[in-house]
Amino acid sequence: MEWKLALVPIPVSDVERAKQFYSERVGFAVDFDVRLDGGVRIVQLTPPGSDCSIVLGAGDGVTPVRPGSVQGVQLVVPDVAAARGELLARGVPVGPVQHVESGALTDGPGGAWNSFVYFSDPDGNGWAVQEGSADPADR
Repeated sequence: MEWKLALVPIPVSDVERAKQFYSERVGFAVDFDVRLDGGVRIVQLTPPGSDCSIVLGAGDGVTPVRPGSVQGVQLVVPDVAAARGELLARGVPVGPVQHVESGALTDGPGGAWNSFVYFSDPDGNGWAVQEGSADPADR
């Protein structure tokens, strides 16, 4: 049986601000934006080329955890320096390219699967962007 990750809830304090950040600045596609009874708003976005999406939520409508508490969600790109450049060009504060060496982050690219950049959304939810192959067989 295959198990595929399909949706990651991201807790935010302001759904509209988060939607704008993820769609206009990070470049995720807006799949849908709906309002349900009781004022719950569901916004689903998908990173380019991904089979997994995120859903934004404020309050208990999507996830009961506090905004900014999600850390370490990871995206994989074929060229982390180019991805960093795109994020910077869109106004996303993103850190330098780093790699893990002797158990610590060090500036500069590393070897295969060992180059990263990090950014956070306006609520402080933390993301890692890792350079690697999109092919699951290469992991």
